[in-house]
Amino acid sequence: MTPPTTEPTTPAELPPLDVVIATHNRPELLRVALDAVLAQTYAGQIRVTLVFDHTEIDHSLERDSGDRVVVAVNNTRSRGLAGARNTGILEGDAPLVAFCDDDDEWMADKVALQVRALSGSAALTSVTGIIVSYADHHVVRIPRAEDMTLEQLVRDRVMAAHPSTVMVRRDALLGPIGLVDEEIPGSYGEDFDWIIRAARAGDFAVVEDALVTVLWGQSLFSQRWQTIIDAIDYLVAKHPEFRADPGAMGRLGGRRSFALAALGRRREALGQAATALRSNPKERRAYLAAAVALHLVSAERLMSIAHSRGHGI
Repeated sequence: MTPPTTEPTTPAELPPLDVVIATHNRPELLRVALDAVLAQTYAGQIRVTLVFDHTEIDHSLERDSGDRVVVAVNNTRSRGLAGARNTGILEGDAPLVAFCDDDDEWMADKVALQVRALSGSAALTSVTGIIVSYADHHVVRIPRAEDMTLEQLVRDRVMAAHPSTVMVRRDALLGPIGLVDEEIPGSYGEDFDWIIRAARAGDFAVVEDALVTVLWGQSLFSQRWQTIIDAIDYLVAKHPEFRADPGAMGRLGGRRSFALAALGRRREALGQAATALRSNPKERRAYLAAAVALHLVSAERLMSIAHSRGHGI
């Protein structure tokens, strides 16, 4: 299907949107996320699929008011975020699909601005900026159009292009991009894997505005160090672009060494840090990993500092 190159001019022309929110035992945060989606200024239909991942379904959240529909379903695929997102994708049939984490909050005009951006271009995917919220710190991070190339995404994850900002054409999602990879250990980095594949498939329509508040530090992965190691190994094996880029290998190796250090595997952490620094002598994560391995500072302390600045390790 050829993407439209002109903007819709009436509500009847606006494409319906499927929004997928995967959730697991965070009812208060989920309600905030859902309310923000339902409050969008977008005049077209929005259908929200809440996917409860091995937790009790809250059917009280369901509704149907014509232009706003909410359905609640069980994750019928593999356990975890990847399977839950795929369940939600396949439940819908709208030409556009968007994702929202259950601890994030959309600004009211997010959908309208992204639909406009996609309708006016041949891009397959759209992303926006974010406001990172951690404790009493708030940091704005905006991706630029030049950041959203395959080469740049491989070299630097571009965390500003958060999964809660993603909107994608369904035919691209089910076609050249593909569903979320359910084989990634623990679903860690499933969004990074997906955005790499999206960049291979086509261009991004970037809305250079902070349209999502992301609650930082709530990730279920923050202390799952072995899962992080396994997932990094999986991604490096899967994507030849990483292995061809010393900067990418330095960054991923630095993260891997930090996880090893956090697990107390001192010798392995220092060896991995040295390998990362050979790929990229400026890789700061390798130096941080060495500091943790040598008991100069705790992994938790460094993560708290990074989160307060709107970054991860």
